[in-house]
Amino acid sequence: MTPLICALAMSIPQPDGFTGRAAFDRVVSRLAPLRDRPIGELIQAAAMELEGVPYVAHTLDQTPERESCTVTLDGLDCVTFFESALGLARMVKRGESTPADLMAQVTHTRYRGGVLDGYASRLHYTSDWIDDNEAKGVVKDVTFSLPGAVRQDRVINFMTQNPGSYAPIKANPGLIPVLQRHEAALSSRPFWFVPKAAAAEAQNSLQPGDIIGTVIDGAIDISHTGLIVERGGELIFMHASLTQKKVIVDRPLADYLALVKKTTGFVAARPQESAQSR
Repeated sequence: MTPLICALAMSIPQPDGFTGRAAFDRVVSRLAPLRDRPIGELIQAAAMELEGVPYVAHTLDQTPERESCTVTLDGLDCVTFFESALGLARMVKRGESTPADLMAQVTHTRYRGGVLDGYASRLHYTSDWIDDNEAKGVVKDVTFSLPGAVRQDRVINFMTQNPGSYAPIKANPGLIPVLQRHEAALSSRPFWFVPKAAAAEAQNSLQPGDIIGTVIDGAIDISHTGLIVERGGELIFMHASLTQKKVIVDRPLADYLALVKKTTGFVAARPQESAQSR
């Protein structure tokens, strides 16, 4: 980003719900010259600029009574990390450069059909996020095509079975029937994942920028998320780590899965070049 463009960008007001202007300007400056590169490379470049950002949970639920789009680049959890890197890459690919542009991209991917319509419109389950964003052309679920992938029946209902864990549901119990319908629809759809035993072989088919969800047994399905990046010629799992309290470039995905006993495998979604609309 040239000094003139940077100065102009700094003069643009931040939209409500956005924090982290210094991080935003740094990432955009890094990505702008790479605009014509593949979307996976842009996502990786954005992710690398976010390395070391503190882990901060619950940034999306600051106003339980009213759903609003929030983007906080100064503190990320595992979902907002990959979501922000994806949104920044898609924004730059479109030639855009303001926080409002990023907010629009995140709104498009975070909410069902790209429309913010209350708390229940947020794609709370990662597998639901993948399905909805595949329908929007943002990503392609590549899990079933990976070596060793298997199909699994499941019943997803963690949120409605544990409403006390979610401040917006506690504030508005009337959300439960709507969320139950979304959970039932999600549970009825095919679910593919790569078991741990096949992860070492399957990870060789992944690409930088791929979105990863780690799978556990039970009613929540995806317990953690991150991205694949390349460092030193090796594909590495990068994520916002609760234990390390920051965004880290960790280790090969199969090695990570082996260390986390509760995980049973992973799913993968690949961002698409052709979907830059919102």
